[in-house]
Amino acid sequence: MNVIGDVSGRDCILVDDIVDSGGTLVNAARALLARGAKSASVYVTHGVLSGQAVQRIGDSPIERLVMTDSIMATAAVKSARNISQIEIAPLIAEAMDRISTEKSVSSLWD
Repeated sequence: MNVIGDVSGRDCILVDDIVDSGGTLVNAARALLARGAKSASVYVTHGVLSGQAVQRIGDSPIERLVMTDSIMATAAVKSARNISQIEIAPLIAEAMDRISTEKSVSSLWD
C-alpha cells in the first residue's frame, strides 16, 4: 500500500463504490495512520460485507464506515461499533421525479 502526499495530522476520507471483504479499505486505513494521519473514515455506496468483513472492519483502525442502504444491513452490521447506514431511497425517488418532470437533478446537491 502506497500513500501519495503528506497525510500527517490530517483526518483522511476514503471513498469507494463497493466494499466486499473490507481488506483493501482496512489496509488503506492502516497505511494512512502509519504515515501519521489523525484518522481514517470510509464512505461507500454499496456495503456487501461478505464473510468476516464486519469483524475485520470492527477490529480495524477505521474510525467510521458509512454506506447507503442499497443492500439490507445484517444484524452484525447493525450492531457494529463503527459501521452505519444512510437511507438512499428518498434521494433516488426525488432524482427520478426530477428527471421525469424535466427539472434539475444537479440542484439536489446545492
